[in-house]
Amino acid sequence: MSEKMQQIVLASRPDGAPVAENFRLESAAPPQPGEGEVLVKLHYMSLDPYMRGRMDDAKSYAAPVPIGGRMEAGGVGEVIASNSPHFEVGDFAFGMFGWASHGCLPAKELRKLDPKMGPITAALGVLGMPGFTGWHGLSAYGRPQAGETLVVAAATGPVGSMVGQLAKQAGLRVIGIAGGADKCKLAVETFGFDACLDHRAYADARGLRADLKEACPKGIDIYFENVGGKVLEAVLPMMNPHGRIPVCGMISWYNAGGLGAGATDVGLTGPGLWRNILVKFLSVNGFVISNHFDRYPDFLKEVGPMVAKGEVRFIEDIAEGLENAPAAFMSMLNGGNTGKQIVKLV
Repeated sequence: MSEKMQQIVLASRPDGAPVAENFRLESAAPPQPGEGEVLVKLHYMSLDPYMRGRMDDAKSYAAPVPIGGRMEAGGVGEVIASNSPHFEVGDFAFGMFGWASHGCLPAKELRKLDPKMGPITAALGVLGMPGFTGWHGLSAYGRPQAGETLVVAAATGPVGSMVGQLAKQAGLRVIGIAGGADKCKLAVETFGFDACLDHRAYADARGLRADLKEACPKGIDIYFENVGGKVLEAVLPMMNPHGRIPVCGMISWYNAGGLGAGATDVGLTGPGLWRNILVKFLSVNGFVISNHFDRYPDFLKEVGPMVAKGEVRFIEDIAEGLENAPAAFMSMLNGGNTGKQIVKLV
């Protein structure tokens, strides 16, 4: 095969926010599929906040990317060689191929896609890991009931927008928190939230909490945690007794490494946090979606038709070219994307 493969590897570990020098673009010959393996030419790859944690050499639920190793990512593309009876050349597939133009994996690790059922990029967002994360976290740990109030930050992202739309359809009052007036408008006008607050408009948690009290006159029953920081600090005192907090992510702290340097400076790891959990009988559930993919078929069965009918809306932010993936990733960590961040490779 004369076609070259390109990939982006981790050149060095970031100290704080990632910089361009932490990444390196390399070229090589594409891998050749062995017995039972499939070679895919990627059309699109996903960028997600969890990838920041993979860049740190810290103990976590998954091993870090080694120095010189390919950055991790899910991608979708066309099969160009197959040694499996389950895939033919010309099929489309999703797999964890990494930041690369080509990927070779065992057929059992791939999911066949039907382009006639909708854009293949949906497998990276609304009908992929982010959408599934929102659905599972809300249903399993949020346990929504009609008439309750839900707050979700990163409201226009692929997880937050899924959570908000499903909660709204279940009869809840839904309040979003997002970065910027345009995103807040999007949350209300496109995703159907009842209101959305711009966290960038507040210097601290106190001001944000004051406006949250107006938006949530009956308090907060469910807080879907995506960001940590001042949003969590603003929300926590407003949680109602028996409230639920599904903990999906803490993006505001990721660039500081681990839980973030600010985590012990805002009173969230001391008596204030634990007293709220105790006296309000809160249920706080951390989860990593890779532990729950046995539920993925149920998610597709329930949400797939809703997406097809336009009952669940989604937005994709598509950057062009593998070489631009690092810049898109760094921008995403600072809220520069609108909707699901994807990189187009072909």
